[in-house]
Amino acid sequence: MDIDHLLSTTRAVRRKLDLDRPVEPEVIEECLNLALQAPTPGNVQAWRWLVVRDQDVKNRLGAIFREVGEAYLAERASAAPSRALASGRHLIDVIERVPVFVIPVVAGRPTGNNAVDAAFYGGIFPAVWSFQLALRSRGLGSTLTTYHLAREAEAAEILGIPDGHTQVGLLPVAYTTVPDFKPAPRTPLSEVAFLDHWGTPLS
Repeated sequence: MDIDHLLSTTRAVRRKLDLDRPVEPEVIEECLNLALQAPTPGNVQAWRWLVVRDQDVKNRLGAIFREVGEAYLAERASAAPSRALASGRHLIDVIERVPVFVIPVVAGRPTGNNAVDAAFYGGIFPAVWSFQLALRSRGLGSTLTTYHLAREAEAAEILGIPDGHTQVGLLPVAYTTVPDFKPAPRTPLSEVAFLDHWGTPLS
């Protein structure tokens, strides 16, 4: 796949996940191996990855995901309906049916110091994105979700994650039901990028 096309069409996929097609273990391993090539501060490689296939574990995590997700959507019920909220609603409804969950974890805990925590999270999010791009190039989709983090300790107990480790999301992974995606509408670069000083046009 052309690199520019890959970068501009890797979407947060919720509605178009194929819930019935199995995902081969070797595909997940290939994508994770590519993710491990992402840059990491000081080459610490503090990332850890939990691949969840067991239906009972998915059910237990899915229950947390659904309860938190439904509360989140209820808080926004008065807002105008949006495609993103409807897409989120669909994923909440089917979460346990997604073939694979991948949970990225960082060894350590955030400190509350912005400079330190920028490096902490910067040590895994490039790898998460590389994983998602690798999935996309093989016909799979995902989206980085954070609902279950509201009850991170409960999820850690279900997964056996030891103290001193931080979950940074949950990626539902499946093949997609469509062969391709389009670039998404975005705010023009001229409104979000500046030259030398805040507010100075880039060009």
